[in-house]
Amino acid sequence: MVRFNRWTTVTVLLVLLIGIAYALPNLIPASWRDGLPGWAPGETVSLGLDLQGGSYLLLEVDLDAVDKERLEALRGDIRATLRKARIGYADLEIQGGSVSLRVLDSARTDEARTLLNELTAPVNGVLGLGQRDYQMEQRPDGGLVLRMSESYSNQLRGEIVAQSIEVVRRRIDELGTKEPTIQRQGDDRILVQVPGLQDPARLKDILGRTAKMTFRLVDTRASLEDALRGRVPVGSELMFEDNEAKTPVVIERRVMVSGDRLVDARASFDQRTGEPVVTFRFDGQGAKKFGDVTKENVGRPFAIVLDGKVISAPVIREAILGGTGQISGSFTVQSANDLSVLLRAGALPAPLKVLEERTVGAELGADSVTAGAEASIYGMIAVVLFMLAAYGLFGAFAAIALTLNLTLILGALTMFQATLTLPGIAGIVLTIGMAVDANVLVFERIREETASGKTPIAAIEAGYRRALSAITDSNLTTLLAVLILFQIGSGPVRGFAVTLGIGIVTSVFSALMVTRLMVATWLRQTRPKTLTI
Repeated sequence: MVRFNRWTTVTVLLVLLIGIAYALPNLIPASWRDGLPGWAPGETVSLGLDLQGGSYLLLEVDLDAVDKERLEALRGDIRATLRKARIGYADLEIQGGSVSLRVLDSARTDEARTLLNELTAPVNGVLGLGQRDYQMEQRPDGGLVLRMSESYSNQLRGEIVAQSIEVVRRRIDELGTKEPTIQRQGDDRILVQVPGLQDPARLKDILGRTAKMTFRLVDTRASLEDALRGRVPVGSELMFEDNEAKTPVVIERRVMVSGDRLVDARASFDQRTGEPVVTFRFDGQGAKKFGDVTKENVGRPFAIVLDGKVISAPVIREAILGGTGQISGSFTVQSANDLSVLLRAGALPAPLKVLEERTVGAELGADSVTAGAEASIYGMIAVVLFMLAAYGLFGAFAAIALTLNLTLILGALTMFQATLTLPGIAGIVLTIGMAVDANVLVFERIREETASGKTPIAAIEAGYRRALSAITDSNLTTLLAVLILFQIGSGPVRGFAVTLGIGIVTSVFSALMVTRLMVATWLRQTRPKTLTI
C-alpha cells in the first residue's frame, strides 16, 4: 500500500496538475486571464443566481386556453364533417368543457353520431386504456354532446407543460446564458432562474410570447370599411398590422403554411435598404407548400401573422421556390434578434402568465461569496490545527492534501461548468470537515499497529490496508445519499449535492492517493527506525 510504481505516481501528479490548471483562473485577475494562451484553461466557476445575481420568473401555463383551443378546433371539424354529409344541424356551440349541437332531422341522428365518433381518437397510455379523447353523450331532447374525457385532459395538460418547459429552455439557451434553472412547480407552473441576466423585462417578453407564426393570404375581395363595422366575410378575420399606425387588414383564416415548418431564422440586414430584417428557411415540406402558394398567388399580398398580429404583408412578386424568405418591418436590431430567437426555439403550445418576477442584485451574491470564502478559510484553519496537534508530521501531510483537495474541487467545478450556489458553498465547507475522516481512520490504525510492535513500514502498510474497507463503505453510502439528493432535489438542493458529491470523490483521492504518496516518499527518503504519530 505504500509502494508506488512510476505510472501510479505520474497519474496522481497529472490529476493534481490538471486540477490546479483549471482552478487557477478563478484565483487570478481577469486581465491576467485574458493574457493566457489559447490552449490553457481560462474559464471560471459558473455562479448561480444567488451568487452573481440575475432574473427570477415564476410562470403559469394557461391550460384553460389550450382546452378552449382544442374545443374550437373540434367545433370546426364537426361543422365541416356535417356539411360534407349534408346533415342539417343547429345550436353548435361550446359549453364549459364540451361541444354541443342538435341534429335537425332526428332520423339522421345515428348517422351523425357515427360520423362524429370518427373525429375522436383512442387515448394513449395505460391510464386512458379503452377511452377516447372525447366522449359522446345524447341529451333527452336528442342533442349530441362531445365532452373531453378526464384521462385525455390530464394527458394533454401534462404534455403541454412538458412542451412549454422545453420551449422555454430552448429560448433561454438562444440568449447565450449559462446554467439557467428551469423546473416544473406543481401542475401548471414553471420556475425560471437565469444567472447574470439583469433585464427581466426582456426575459419576460421573450418567454411570454406564444410565437405562433402562420403565413396566410390577404382577402383582397373584402371591404375594409365593412370589416371595421363588424361585417367580416365568412372564412376571414380582421387583424391589425404591428406598427405605429395599427393598419387594419382582412386576412383569410386558412393557414397556407404553418410556422412549425421553419427550421431556421436569423437576424440580418436588408442589402438594399440596410434595415434590420429576419431571414427564415423552411423544411422540405414547408418549402414545397411555400413555393406552391407563391407560384399560384403572384400579385397578391401574403400576410405573416405572429400571435394574432400582422407583422408584415408583402405582395408576392414572383414564385419563391427555394424555401427561404425575409420578414421586414419596423424592426430594431434587438427586436429582429428577439424574433429570430422565438422562431428558432418554436412556438409555445400555450400562453404563459408571469406570476412573480424578481431581479437579484449582484451585490448580495458578492457578500455571499465573501462570507462563504471566509467560512471555508476558518474551517480549514481549524481542521489543519487539529490535525497538526493530533498527528504531527502526518497531520501536516493531511493538511497539504486538504489544500490540494479544495483545489481539485474548484478545478472540477470549473472543468464541468457546474453551477456554484450558496448551498454549494455549504457543501464545500462540509467537505472540509469530512475530507480528513479517511486520514484519521488511517492514522489511528497506524497507531494501533505501531503500538503492537510492528516496524514503521509494516505499520503504515497495515494501516492503509485495513482502513480501506471502512473508508470505502462510509464514502459510498454518503455518495449514494448525494445521488438521491441530486436526482429528486430542486435547484438549491442540487447545488449542495453537486459540490458535496465532487468533494467526496476528491477527498477519497487525496486521502488514499495524495497523502499516501507523500508518506511513501517520506519513508523512502528518511527510512525511520521508529514511528511517532
